[in-house]
Amino acid sequence: QVQLIESGGGLVQAGGSLRLSCAASGRTLSAYTMGWFRQAPGKEREFVSALSRTGVRTYSDSVKGRFTISGDNAKNMLYLQMMNLKPEDTAIYYCAANRGLPTMDPSRYDYWGRGTQVTVSS
Repeated sequence: QVQLIESGGGLVQAGGSLRLSCAASGRTLSAYTMGWFRQAPGKEREFVSALSRTGVRTYSDSVKGRFTISGDNAKNMLYLQMMNLKPEDTAIYYCAANRGLPTMDPSRYDYWGRGTQVTVSS
């Protein structure tokens, strides 16, 4: 089992940047496919990015070219560097761990953090 805690959210102006962090405890993150998801008010939780055990990165079309996912196995941390933020990026961002293959389906992820709020003002 793994416990996940997100941090790094906040209020930023459009065009700005933030880096989200996800701290894991209980098991090493290298044993999982790791993902970032987000949920805006009134909307379903949506896939943002994933990092496979072999280091393959995937992104949703809406964030490709602006967001970068990375991991530090020595520190057991996952990151999401977000650049050129837009108001439509406003959401609660969640870190998740999946014991299987990379997927955009949130129902396939086994462990979740509580989320961190990102608000982008126009």
